[in-house]
Amino acid sequence: MWGFYERFPTSKPREAKGGIKAQSKRGSFGETWWAKRWIAVIESFDVGARLQRGRSYARRGQVLSIDVTAGTVKAKVQGSQSKPYAVTIKVARLTDAEWAKVTTALAGQAVFAAKLLAGEMPAEVEQVARDAGVSLFPTKANDLETDCSCPDWSNPCKHVAAVYYLLAETFDRDPFLLFRLRGLEREALFTRLNAATPTPADAGPEAPVPEPLSADPRTFWSGGKVPADLLSDLNLPPVAAALPRRLGPVPFWRGRERFLDEMEVIYRAAAQFGATISLGGPVSDASMTVPRSVAAGR
Repeated sequence: MWGFYERFPTSKPREAKGGIKAQSKRGSFGETWWAKRWIAVIESFDVGARLQRGRSYARRGQVLSIDVTAGTVKAKVQGSQSKPYAVTIKVARLTDAEWAKVTTALAGQAVFAAKLLAGEMPAEVEQVARDAGVSLFPTKANDLETDCSCPDWSNPCKHVAAVYYLLAETFDRDPFLLFRLRGLEREALFTRLNAATPTPADAGPEAPVPEPLSADPRTFWSGGKVPADLLSDLNLPPVAAALPRRLGPVPFWRGRERFLDEMEVIYRAAAQFGATISLGGPVSDASMTVPRSVAAGR
């Protein structure tokens, strides 16, 4: 039934006040790989010309609100009528067995698990899930169930299409919304990853056994000698701004620059600054320069 009602009469939408305008002014939507992948999946379903009008609605700010919960997206879109249309998009949720396959596979790759736990979405995540026999993204049109209160029976109508495109930009800000759409919240993902990550006890009899603390209080407080090679293996953090990324994007952030992107710049500079001091290198005022956008409060 996709595109069956393409000849529905064209109507002019009312001006929307306080709508969510797309950051994309022309060309494609989304900047990150997962956002672009979402758009590619939607457009691959060959849903007709309504997508083009949906892009226009997204850029004009006709979408008033978007709420993403597990498996469901609800939105309000200002159309030609005085009352905004109610849009609902349901995404097929993965089963517990499928999530178990995905999290076990991700936990088996230490670098991927570490990045996810730090709030970063590695590009290899999709392939890891696919190798486990699970697709994180919808694979067919039936994986998406849509409904709109407008009189246009096209599937999707332009109002639904506008929400599709704005979802891509929402994924840019919070990639874990994709997991939520497929039925798993961010903290639930972290819990599963922690549970599936091998511990030293799982490594077998060859795993090193931690040395117990001394019962002698004098020995405890003396601290012992500092090893000569204490700083010989100093490494910068593999993921910058891990804690802020773990907390997720700032709700309702409307700054010119993305908060987490700016924090990553600051954290990288601070890590480099700390490493330079620890190794006894030269320090200059320029080595801890804060981005102008952050200093200006944007």
